[in-house]
Amino acid sequence: MALEICVKAAVGAPNILGDCPFCQRVLLSLEEKKIPYKSHLINLGDKPQWFLEISPEGKVPVVKIDDKWVADSDVIVGILEEKNPEPPLATPPEFASVGSKIFPSFVKFLKSKNPNDGTEQALLEELKALDGHLKAHGPFIAGEKITAVDLSLAPKLYHLEVALGHFKNWTIPDNLTHVLNYIKLNDKTYYGAGCDILEILKH
Repeated sequence: MALEICVKAAVGAPNILGDCPFCQRVLLSLEEKKIPYKSHLINLGDKPQWFLEISPEGKVPVVKIDDKWVADSDVIVGILEEKNPEPPLATPPEFASVGSKIFPSFVKFLKSKNPNDGTEQALLEELKALDGHLKAHGPFIAGEKITAVDLSLAPKLYHLEVALGHFKNWTIPDNLTHVLNYIKLNDKTYYGAGCDILEILKH
C-alpha cells in the first residue's frame, strides 16, 4: 500500500512539484528507500480545507504513517528510517551537522541589500568549510554512500544556485571544486520545478 504525502505545488503550476527543499528531502528519502508513495500537490496560496484539517498550520510536508498524519521533515525522515531500515540512510553523528549553516547563510545573503554587511563572506566561509570536508571525506558527506544529510543539503544547494544566480548574478566560486562536484553528483531531475523558487522569492 502506497504511503501518502502532501507536498508543495509549484506557483502557477498546480500539477508540478514546487520548490520546497523540505518536501524534496522527504521525497528523496522515499525514492532512495524505494518506498511506494502517492503525492498530493498542495497549492499553498489556496489551501484546500481537507488539507488544513490534517495540517492545521498549513505546513508541508506531511506524511500519513500508520493512519496518522505526521509533520516536520526531521520527524518524518526519522520514522521512515526506523520503519524501513534498508537501505540505511542514517548519517554518522559526527557528520550530521555538516553544511547545516549554509541555508540560513544563503537566505541572509539573498535578502541583503548592503554588499558590505558580511553576508556574502559568511556564506563563502560556510561553502569553504563544506569544500574542505568533502575533500577529506567525500564524495558524499559521510563518504562513498548517500545518507540523510545529503538528502537534506542537496536540494538546498540547488536552490542556492538558482536563486543567487537569478537575483544577484552570483555563482559558487570555481575554486570550490569539491562543492561543485558534489552538486553535479546529485541528480537534479529529483528536484522537480526548482526554478519555481524565483516566483516565491519575488514576494
